[in-house]
Amino acid sequence: MPLLEPDPGALRPDVRPQDASSDRVTDAGAGGTPEPLRSDLLALLGPEKVLTHISDLVRYASDASPYRFLPRVVVLPGTTAEVAAVLAYAREHGRQVVFRAAGTSLNGQAQGEDILVDVRRHWVGVEVLDEGRRARIAPGTTILRANTTLARHGRVLGPDPASAVACTVGGVVANNASGMTAGTTRNSYRTVASLTVVLPTGTVVDTAAPDADERLAAAEPELCAGLLALKREIEDDAALTARIRAKYTLKNTNGYRLDAFLDGTTPVEILRGLMVGSEGTFGFLSEIVFDTLPLDREVLTGLFFFPSLPAAAAAVPLFNEAGALAVELMDGNTLRASVQVEGVPADWAHLPGTTTALLVEFRAPDEERLAAFEAAAEAVLPRLTLVAPVASVTNTFTRDPGAIASYWKARKAFVTAVGGSRPSGTTLITEDFAVPPDRLAEACEALLALQTRHGFDAAVAGHAAHGNLHFLLAFDAGLPSDVARYAAFMDAFCRMTVERFDGSLKAEHATGRNIAPFLELEWGPRATGLMWRTKQLIDPAGVLAPRIVLDRDPEAHLRGLKSVPTVEPVADPCIECGFCEPTCPSNDLTTTPRQRIVLRREMMRQPSGSPVEARLLEAYGHDAVDTCAGDSTCKLACPVGIDTGAMMKAFRHQRHSAREERVATLTAEHFRVVEAAARLAVAAAAKIDDRLLSALTRGLRKVVRPDLMPEWLPAVPGPAKHRLPHTSRLDARAVYYPACVNRIFGGPEEHTGPSLAEAVVAVSARAGKPVWIPRDVRGTCCATIWHSKGYEQADAVMANRIVEAAWGWTGGGQLPLVVDASSCTLGIAHEVVPYLTPANRELHRELTVVDSLVWAAEELLPELEILRTAGSAVVHPTCSMEHLRDVPQLMALAEACAEQVLLPDSARCCGFAGDRGLLHRELTESATAREAAEVTAREWDAYLSANRMCEIGMDHATGRTYRSALLELERATRPGDG
Repeated sequence: MPLLEPDPGALRPDVRPQDASSDRVTDAGAGGTPEPLRSDLLALLGPEKVLTHISDLVRYASDASPYRFLPRVVVLPGTTAEVAAVLAYAREHGRQVVFRAAGTSLNGQAQGEDILVDVRRHWVGVEVLDEGRRARIAPGTTILRANTTLARHGRVLGPDPASAVACTVGGVVANNASGMTAGTTRNSYRTVASLTVVLPTGTVVDTAAPDADERLAAAEPELCAGLLALKREIEDDAALTARIRAKYTLKNTNGYRLDAFLDGTTPVEILRGLMVGSEGTFGFLSEIVFDTLPLDREVLTGLFFFPSLPAAAAAVPLFNEAGALAVELMDGNTLRASVQVEGVPADWAHLPGTTTALLVEFRAPDEERLAAFEAAAEAVLPRLTLVAPVASVTNTFTRDPGAIASYWKARKAFVTAVGGSRPSGTTLITEDFAVPPDRLAEACEALLALQTRHGFDAAVAGHAAHGNLHFLLAFDAGLPSDVARYAAFMDAFCRMTVERFDGSLKAEHATGRNIAPFLELEWGPRATGLMWRTKQLIDPAGVLAPRIVLDRDPEAHLRGLKSVPTVEPVADPCIECGFCEPTCPSNDLTTTPRQRIVLRREMMRQPSGSPVEARLLEAYGHDAVDTCAGDSTCKLACPVGIDTGAMMKAFRHQRHSAREERVATLTAEHFRVVEAAARLAVAAAAKIDDRLLSALTRGLRKVVRPDLMPEWLPAVPGPAKHRLPHTSRLDARAVYYPACVNRIFGGPEEHTGPSLAEAVVAVSARAGKPVWIPRDVRGTCCATIWHSKGYEQADAVMANRIVEAAWGWTGGGQLPLVVDASSCTLGIAHEVVPYLTPANRELHRELTVVDSLVWAAEELLPELEILRTAGSAVVHPTCSMEHLRDVPQLMALAEACAEQVLLPDSARCCGFAGDRGLLHRELTESATAREAAEVTAREWDAYLSANRMCEIGMDHATGRTYRSALLELERATRPGDG
């Protein structure tokens, strides 16, 4: 063990429930995957694609649903051949397989009790076809990622679930998830052109292949005959045929798509339809080709408030008739809960209980058609009963993108906002159902009354235009009385939906585990029997996803309900939705923010000192704490702003010894000496062979704790110039603060122009807005160095020093402080605040901290003449830019300096995180893998960002040379020949 390795026990929970949870992982599970399953799959797929430790199994045991099942093993196949091999192994050994992509499904479809197959990590990609009219998409690609690519072609996918930031295409198709606008005409069933599926037998079917039916008949003759026989049987039953057609006039994802037998004429066509909404029970979707839809860019949106649900429901058909694409409903409890979402007006907290809002949106391809929609929409308003109970309510339409985005953010946060405000320790269940749209108000009132009668807080939202409502239930799964209350509610709810409204028990979330026992209630024995026969025909060995969709146990929905132990306050509201995962730099390496919380909750379930807790703690230090970039982009993705990065920094602090804290504080107190020494070390290293330095530092890392000893990377540049440019305080329009990283590290080696500091001074002067560099900047820092590592006393020392200095430099805030590294801007503007003394918090309020990107784009660029441009440029927006919302300014500078600019679709935090990429180079390599593939697919004339350490990380990841966008701006505006 290396020296200074922290004690895993330092992270043992101090406070936990008095009794261990009944659903905890038992001591027998501490060893992880049992033999021979472990050895068999390692031999089949190799160690890189098989996860066997108990820590791995626990983090995959939870998803966005209220259920929790521990898999025996997790595998990550990368090819259809490997998927087929796993299925063959399962058939031969009587094992069962469940596919999991994003884990955002709400009914337990992504959970298995045997072999769990991760089909996200190695299954990402978008191929645009026919100028965007179609797209071939890998199943692990998020809807947001696919739409980002398609947007360049003016196209979009039909399904638009609220979880688009995280849910994957494969999961959306497998559940036939729809969303705000898809309804029954734009969903996956209607827009999937073809798909490639690996059947439980291992047969691979590309439904687009001209000879697909011939190949399927040769490989699976009994399957083909059986599908055609079922088709004839259904078509011969006129009443059943009519019933099937009627059921799909509403949104309906409960059970299998029996209309596939009516819509398809050949076995392959029937199979294509059946695969949509089959929830992983019929096969693995390895590739999906969509017919895309036009992306209508002209948008008109309004948020309208009504005194009651009936008043709002009465308005829905009027907006539908006017041509609205989306009409979304939010009741009073939903509106009030959403105030915890950033950007939502605070006064919504004071809305009367009966208040209901409709979010209405029209979209058009051009201004003329939008104007026609606007006229029709405005004509509706006088016919409505609107109220304005709080000041922020306007009851008007808008075209402002910012306002529209805030409206949708509030609506899409329904599950997380309402769920995040649930009582600590309770399990959250999300249900959705559909009724005929003309009975919407009646269904809302009946549902709210039912929730109240069973003691549940009432909250409703939904796609009102389609009669599709969503609601949440929170209860303690560890209390038998609460489980019984939930069971009674579900029985009454399902009977109400079916018997009173002839509705769909699942409109878009798919059957899953919690509606499976009620499938026959909705469909009747004849249709349900056909579903069982279809499953037996396609998966005769019962390999795939047992007890999902079909389950004869009337209490199946009560099995596996997960307890939700209270954890650290910053993370306790988490409902495990998974929205945070795509943004996380470590999501393909170790753990994600959700998984870090899931693991912590399992520790809370365990009795202190149990074998399972010991194994979890052993892994948690590296897998959760050390490989967290601490970039907190998870906070941006989380609708309720959970900052798992902050929790990991707190855990780092918790692991520090008193001596480590003292040393860190000394470095802050004497940072001028540390800064000079660091610059000298970089200068000395520049004269030593990179291979020797790398070998030396790797050796030291084996002796000293790896999280303390950086590894040398060839991408690390030489030292910065010793002297900063001479500037004058007289007539300065801003104070320029060169960040310590730019005072220590120089620019790219091949860069022959001015340093970054010289460039900022030069372009500011050219624009007639000179800046001043104080002479005493050395020895100061934004404090991020210590903040990111959890050294709180050192953080406080530097935080107070920089604020006091900045206040003096800027004349008490009279001038803005321009900072030339985005992470340092974020640090000084926001992250230092909790560590300031009360007096210095007052000083901080008087400061205006401006990122150099904003200074250049908004203050300098309008005054500058672009004299030369690069042919092309690719940009890397840093995580700090995302926090500061500076990415548009980066793009503005790049577009001014280059003829063609690419913001990679896969761009996200590079994971370098100051020096974390030197401590854990694998973090940066994993975080940037997809972005690097995009960047290196061709050569670019310029590679631009605005943070030196992130530029170093991208250099390492891509083998290209990144530099600050301000260096490019200086070159583009330099007088003479450049």
